[in-house]
Amino acid sequence: MEKNLEFPDLLRLIDERSTAFRSAVAAAPTLDAEVPTCPGWTLFDLVKHLGGGDRFWAAIVGAGPADGPPAEAVAARAALEVPREREALLAWLAASTQLLLSTLREAGPDADCWAWWSGLQTPRTSGGVARHRVQESAVHTYDAQLAGGAPQPLPVEVALDGVEEFLFTCVATSSAWPHKPATFDFHATEGRSWRLTVDGDGARSTRIHAPTAATGEDSDAAGVSIHGTASELIIYLYDRIPAASLHVDGDAGLLDLLRAWEPEV
Repeated sequence: MEKNLEFPDLLRLIDERSTAFRSAVAAAPTLDAEVPTCPGWTLFDLVKHLGGGDRFWAAIVGAGPADGPPAEAVAARAALEVPREREALLAWLAASTQLLLSTLREAGPDADCWAWWSGLQTPRTSGGVARHRVQESAVHTYDAQLAGGAPQPLPVEVALDGVEEFLFTCVATSSAWPHKPATFDFHATEGRSWRLTVDGDGARSTRIHAPTAATGEDSDAAGVSIHGTASELIIYLYDRIPAASLHVDGDAGLLDLLRAWEPEV
């Protein structure tokens, strides 16, 4: 099976997605444009969120091992003030991304740090932060493009890693699934597949073989299987499009249960 993206690739993709995000903001008619996928937010709010997130995570990685985010970083994010003029705002965002990238480069991929995720399948390290920030930047680039009326699919390299990163980071937990044990298969048309298993031991995911061309299904059928491009899958997982936008086999009601589940990390 394909290897995960290497640390230098993650840094490159953070930079590329931030650049694409800034291009979308620069092309939008106004910073007051509503972001349909982030209800209540304008494009200005989205820029502030992404840039503030870059600075917040730079502070977390820079602080090293901790039981929680640095108090200074939390306070700085709460009091964040950014330029309102578009050119200055974009320059601030570019500087925010470069701060994150320089901090990650200095730390290297294996430096321990605080993170909100469980640590079961994604390490609480600078490498884990870099992998997650690729997806934050990529999905919010989609949001910004949508606000400007020209959404684009996520690059395949980003989207394929994004599906796995979401399952390993945002879903993995040792909290018990409050329903009958179930399995969810996610099949990207680019040829990569994953299985999420939920039961009394929590939730965990693994890569699996793609459905065979002869049957179109795995020999060990899941409770529900979701098929789409990698971009469609990751946009669905981040609740940007409904399941009806994808091809779903099996018990679609399981997807509603998964969406409603709020396990403790």
